[in-house]
Amino acid sequence: MDIGIFGFESKVDGLVEEVAAAAGQGFSSFWVPQIFGFDALTALAVVGREVPEIKLGTSVIPTYPRHPMMLAQQALTVSQVIGADRLQLGIGLSHKPVVEGMWGIPFDKPVRHMREYLELLGPLLHAQTVSAAHETLTARGQIDIPDAAPPQVLVAALGPQMLKVTGRLADGTITWMTGAKTIADLTTPTITEAAAGAERPSPQVVVGLPICVTGDVDAARERAAREYEIYGQLPSYRAMLDHEGLDGPADLALIGDGDSIRERLAAFEAAGMTTFAASAFGSESERAATRAFLQTLL
Repeated sequence: MDIGIFGFESKVDGLVEEVAAAAGQGFSSFWVPQIFGFDALTALAVVGREVPEIKLGTSVIPTYPRHPMMLAQQALTVSQVIGADRLQLGIGLSHKPVVEGMWGIPFDKPVRHMREYLELLGPLLHAQTVSAAHETLTARGQIDIPDAAPPQVLVAALGPQMLKVTGRLADGTITWMTGAKTIADLTTPTITEAAAGAERPSPQVVVGLPICVTGDVDAARERAAREYEIYGQLPSYRAMLDHEGLDGPADLALIGDGDSIRERLAAFEAAGMTTFAASAFGSESERAATRAFLQTLL
């Protein structure tokens, strides 16, 4: 498995420093969220120009507020700036309270929305002309950006129907707050079977999780319960926790010494994880210990 870093830096200059440090430490990729701070793709254009080689991913760009033609245009521009085979375009639905409550966009039939989105986005990223009027999305035209390699598209797919759509139309999935049992008996077999049926290559399964190497497990669990509380409340993540039989995000976070965490990561790898996107948390010393431990896995 590859080891990547999942970062939450709030300023672009700080992000450049973080990615440069991760690249220097040998990590294969760096993943940037798109929440309510800077625009992730714009930031990665800057980062990729400053820091060579390491792969850069979004985790994830919400689809509802960005038309697929606009997202294809932006992603291909970033790809042209940073170089071929570096950008991994993670996209997702976001959540109903955000889409409807903050943006005023109907969150109707999300699986249909993602299927239509991918049916348009994929050809556009590969310089193909599209002309389609779907139920929720219409696109007619082509994006022409010279020397821009199409990025791999990863979907934040959690449920079975979304995984099937992703397997047929994208390059893989990127998960968050999803346990090894779920990866083994739902995520990997569902997306792999769908990809095979569509005669696509074996899909990526990127797993993002909080991680803290520490000698004070109880304190770290309490901190994880506070910092990641929201993920026990949002329906899509709550379903993943319920599938594992866990009470909350603190039960899923990787907390403890290196040996215990190594065992848990081995279970994820056996379940089909291709990349671990590590989101280190804790005190400054704990985050440093976590990063040092992760380097032993490279």
